[in-house]
Amino acid sequence: MNFITVILILVVAFIAGMEGILDEFQFHQPILAATLIGIVTGHPVEGLLLGGTLQLIALGWMNIGAAVAPDAALASIASAILVTVHGASITEGIALAIPLAVAGQVLTMFVRTATVALSHGADKKASEGSFRGVEMYHLGALMLQGLRIAIPAAIILAVPATAVTTALNSIPDWLTGGLAVGGGMIVAVGYAMVINMMATPKLWLFFALGFALSAIGELNLIAMGIIGVVLALLYLQFSPEFNQGGGGGSANTGSGDPLDDILNDY
Repeated sequence: MNFITVILILVVAFIAGMEGILDEFQFHQPILAATLIGIVTGHPVEGLLLGGTLQLIALGWMNIGAAVAPDAALASIASAILVTVHGASITEGIALAIPLAVAGQVLTMFVRTATVALSHGADKKASEGSFRGVEMYHLGALMLQGLRIAIPAAIILAVPATAVTTALNSIPDWLTGGLAVGGGMIVAVGYAMVINMMATPKLWLFFALGFALSAIGELNLIAMGIIGVVLALLYLQFSPEFNQGGGGGSANTGSGDPLDDILNDY
């Protein structure tokens, strides 16, 4: 592995750590973080398979108020490095993702505690009227979150591959099997949370239709995506709730374009 690859891995890890707090571009999500690690290491297929599976596990994870969810960023980055760089299997990467997520949760609690001091410094700069000072404290706290993932990633990269292989082989089958079963149960919980949020009479029809279409083996993900977009557009076009009675009324009832009317409401 060359120097450029190491730098790219650390950049991806740093961005994923910041995104775990920002939630702006979702680079901390497993499907993105693990896939990016796979791309920069030359193993995009392994990264995508790992990220897709971990995404199902983290589907129902979210931060609510002061309750911090297990850290998907560290779990994704660390397990992706183990799989794409150190040669661990995807099953082993999935099994190790859960304890890594818990470890990341502890790390983010320490970093959030440390940023309290930075908040006081920002308050002082604000009282002095220094916008630049407040901005620097803000960016400093954000960089700490990035280092929270980049430093463990660097440590994992520095460990010799033989040591990682020996450690993975020393894990008993009952432990990896138990972690895999636990991960499967978390996937079910994530699906249940999503279903609970979308459980409305208007959406159950599409949910059932998706199950029926998934049984058609000739349809790939691109075809399924096209069908989903078409159904969404048809729903917006013909549903009175969005179409305002077909869009044929006066000018006061809307522009006639349901998508424009929705955007205008916001």
